[in-house]
Amino acid sequence: MGEIEDAIVRADQEGFTRQPPKTLKGRINFLLKRLGTTKAVAAELGVSQRSVERYRKGDRKTPPKTVADRIEAAVRARWQPVVRGRRRKEAATSTGITVETRARFGYTAPVGTTDDGRVRRLTVHLPATYAQRLFDARVRGADDRELRGIVAEGLQEVYFKDGGTRADQLRVEFTDIDYFDVSF
Repeated sequence: MGEIEDAIVRADQEGFTRQPPKTLKGRINFLLKRLGTTKAVAAELGVSQRSVERYRKGDRKTPPKTVADRIEAAVRARWQPVVRGRRRKEAATSTGITVETRARFGYTAPVGTTDDGRVRRLTVHLPATYAQRLFDARVRGADDRELRGIVAEGLQEVYFKDGGTRADQLRVEFTDIDYFDVSF
């Protein structure tokens, strides 16, 4: 995953109304409810079916760190899908998203103006149309380059062109992202 995909996943998880299970046994039981069988859970986690059964019974309480991280990620990815879906829908239809980034922006501008890339730290609220485009592209399986393009276009229109009131021929793109976060 790229920086933008990671930021969307983090923002998704910030909206949980309840916290996911804390115990290993609780997490495994949650995954069993979602995936149906110990075999499916084992395949998702990359462990043996017997290990899943041991975790479930409580015979094994501390998995290796890599497995614990995979369990955590699998639970968080499936936790409260209705709540996450509702927040994404609201962002895509009415509230939009807020992007906070520190990145180098490259410019294409008319002759006689500077086109040198600059590092900027921006916090910009993008309208719902850009949120919808980001979510749709993510569902489609778009790569990080395409997601960057959508965000760059939004920043170009809202921040750099000020909604169409200035810098008419300016084109903006991300060249390096140092930090990227999104909230909705």
